Formats: sequence, structure tokens, C-alpha cells
Amino acid sequence: MTLEWIRFAIAAILIVLGLCSFGAAVLGVYRFGFVMNRMHAAGIGDTAGIFLVIASLAVARGPQMDTLKLIVLVFFLWFTSPVSTHFLGQVEYYTNPVLRKYVKRAGKTAPKAPEQAKAPGQAKAPEHPGKGGDNAAD
Repeated sequence: MTLEWIRFAIAAILIVLGLCSFGAAVLGVYRFGFVMNRMHAAGIGDTAGIFLVIASLAVARGPQMDTLKLIVLVFFLWFTSPVSTHFLGQVEYYTNPVLRKYVKRAGKTAPKAPEQAKAPGQAKAPEHPGKGGDNAAD
């Protein structure tokens, strides 16, 4: 009887924490200005909230086969949610030209404007010193 009350208390605490996580995600989605910040708030809140709510269900159910199914569900959601958020972020980055002023991709640069005409004999500086171009060491 005491073990059931302990499981109930742990499950109640986990579900309240999960609901608070979802609430913080909703607040972040409405408060942040940029789409990328909104997606980050939604992704973190979704991942943490779903983990806490499903963990509360697993604790409330106890050690049964249903608990294993809930754990598999958490792992499935943890792999699919970040991937979908990443693809939505890529779509936003490539379709919103204003966003490129504020966001820099790691490892790649945004497409540049066409270069202006140069004086004759003036060489173009390499974009990545030491990685190809005229001054690369062979």
C-alpha cells in the first residue's frame, strides 16, 4: 500500500513538471521574435515535456510490458522531433532573406552579392587562406 502511494506521488510530480515544461514552451513560442528562437523553445519544451509525461505514465503503470512500450515511444519521439525541427529551420533559413542578416550557419556562408568590377591586374583574395587558391602550399 505504501509503495503505491510513493509511485503515485512520483508520477504526480513528473506529470506536473511535464505540464510546466509544455507551458514554458508555449510561452517561449509567443514571446520570442525570430522563428529560429521559437522553434528552439518549442523543440526543447516538447522533448522535455514528452519525456516527463511519459515517464510519469511509466512510473504509474509499474514494471510491466506497457512500460517498455512507453520507453520505446520516448526514444522514437526523441529521434523524430529534432530532425523535423532541423528541416523546418533549414527551410526558414533558405526562404527568408531577412533572416540571413541575423543568423550565420556554422561551416557555410550565405550566398554573396555579385562582385564589383575590379581594376586590371588586381587578384582576388582566396576565401579560405591555406585551403586552395594562389597561396596554397603544395
